[in-house]
Amino acid sequence: MFERAVLVHYHEIGLKGKNRGAWERRLADNIAFVLGDLTDSAVQRVASRVMVRVSDIHKLEQIIERVSLVPGVSYLADVLITSREPHDMERAALMAARQFPLARTFAIQARRSATDFTERSLEINRRLGAYVQAETGLGVNLTSPDVRVCVEVVQGEVYTYARRIEGPGGLPTGVSGTIVSLLSAGIDSPVATWRMIRRGAVAVGVHFSGRPQVDASSERFADEIAQVLARTGGMARLYVVPFGDLQREISLVAPPDLRVLLYRRLMIRVAEKIAAVERAGALVTGESLGQVASQTLENIAAVDAVATMPVLRPLIGDDKNDIIGIARKIGTFEASTRPHADCCTLFMPRTPETHATVRQVEAGEVDLDLDRMVSDALGGLTWTDYPCPSYKPPKRWRDAEA
Repeated sequence: MFERAVLVHYHEIGLKGKNRGAWERRLADNIAFVLGDLTDSAVQRVASRVMVRVSDIHKLEQIIERVSLVPGVSYLADVLITSREPHDMERAALMAARQFPLARTFAIQARRSATDFTERSLEINRRLGAYVQAETGLGVNLTSPDVRVCVEVVQGEVYTYARRIEGPGGLPTGVSGTIVSLLSAGIDSPVATWRMIRRGAVAVGVHFSGRPQVDASSERFADEIAQVLARTGGMARLYVVPFGDLQREISLVAPPDLRVLLYRRLMIRVAEKIAAVERAGALVTGESLGQVASQTLENIAAVDAVATMPVLRPLIGDDKNDIIGIARKIGTFEASTRPHADCCTLFMPRTPETHATVRQVEAGEVDLDLDRMVSDALGGLTWTDYPCPSYKPPKRWRDAEA
């Protein structure tokens, strides 16, 4: 039997010039981290690829599943590793083609990167194609075959595969710094967080709970969502802020139509304090333009006016169906749609303002002791950490505040 491996292909990393080597190492380290004890072989960088050799074939599917979630992976292939002897190459091509028993047509796509191998790519295609056709009776279709057998001839070895599994693409987690994401238990913010993880950021979540005014169900679901995101290796920590009493205080003092915006402005203030401790470079929210009353251009500007750091909105141009489709794909949709008591619906006004000005919201906050409210929110913090190879936890919160 030939040796089996998972061969990881990437795209954007290959365009990064002087950063390429460091980013390749980061991707290899992230893959090794998510695999844990599934393999006893080192994750290698070979021929502008990353390879995981599979010593136990029974763990192959688990390895593929975990690697396929890692940001930076364009796609991965279930590879047969052979010598460069013609008969070995032919047998491997046949085995790869037979992984698709319902196929009626095939093609061979060879690439020779080792210049000491005398047979050219076109000659390899013809030789292997003739062998596979003779053994299987499959028709040849070079344009859109049912199965495409890829053959990569490198120094000393040949990698042959037909089975290809798509990855998330993007950049390896850890190359783009840290973000703090306002993570609800709903559909949108987990997708926004995932998009930032996919762009190489380490995500620290902040969940604003309606507790003690409502139960803690949203906290449980936010943790479930964070666990799903942690499978990428990019979700590091989830802070929970008990926010219900602060919302009640705002509802008793502030104009009813501005409540939601004042909640959001207080959340930004609290999240920025956390971001300072985490040394994060930006906040992230799941807002989409015009989706609800608080997400008009005017209201977004009124909320952002209190921010002192960038507030990123990866979903700003997406509609709900787009977002739901991604949530299903990444595995957060189920937890996001379970009934729960959400702080976003707590003390909601009948007619929220849709076109507020900065002057209006600042006037609405004049009777609030904002510094004390931020301090109260931070005083009730709890957090959960998740496995993340690129994350270094800050000092304990009370030490950082001191």
